[in-house]
Amino acid sequence: MIKYSCIIIEDEPLALEKTKGFVLKTPFLNLLGTFDNALEGLAFLKLNKVDILFLDINMDELSGIELLESSRLDCQVIITTAYSEYALKGYELDVTDYLLKPFSFERFLQAVTRIQDKSGAVPSQALARQCIFVKTENRLEKVNLDEILFIEGMRDYRRIHTVNKRIMTLQNFSEFEQLIPANVICRVHKSYMVAIGKIDAIERSRIKISNQIIPISETYRAHFFSQIHG
Repeated sequence: MIKYSCIIIEDEPLALEKTKGFVLKTPFLNLLGTFDNALEGLAFLKLNKVDILFLDINMDELSGIELLESSRLDCQVIITTAYSEYALKGYELDVTDYLLKPFSFERFLQAVTRIQDKSGAVPSQALARQCIFVKTENRLEKVNLDEILFIEGMRDYRRIHTVNKRIMTLQNFSEFEQLIPANVICRVHKSYMVAIGKIDAIERSRIKISNQIIPISETYRAHFFSQIHG
């Protein structure tokens, strides 16, 4: 298993402990250190090889945005913040993902499993594939990724809408996010994943796919648009 080394720069104790807990329970992450101010974190980055930086924005002395603007970092950056208005600025600075507090472990895992390190290696969960096998009734049914329009949450079930049929399954969104790269089928709402290549139009916070209107929630907005622009 590929291991990614990471550090956390976060000045809110509770937020720091939450992100640290998420890192420690993720098998392919190796936490090298935590810092409550950007200057100490930056000093560590200059002396050590780090794959992933979890970076808060609002901090004293040097903010996360100022750190990114003033320093050339040789690592993937995942911003963690309570302020959605910095999302566009973050992506202008080439951050990998933007986690809006309070974020769930599911959303955290979605961000870190999509990361590709500098050597081009990726965690096994994110390897590209052309199809998936879905548990439905008493069988495993093959579904080609290029036929999926969107996946809809319906209480305990997920309904996969394809160009030819609909498939009901008990598999959850987390399983789909582990199987399918986000630049192919991306989570946009707690109840929806959409096929990027099947989108007809995007207007404000709504996506149109095959005459279906799908909402984009604030939690997933920044990550979704990073896939669109990427």
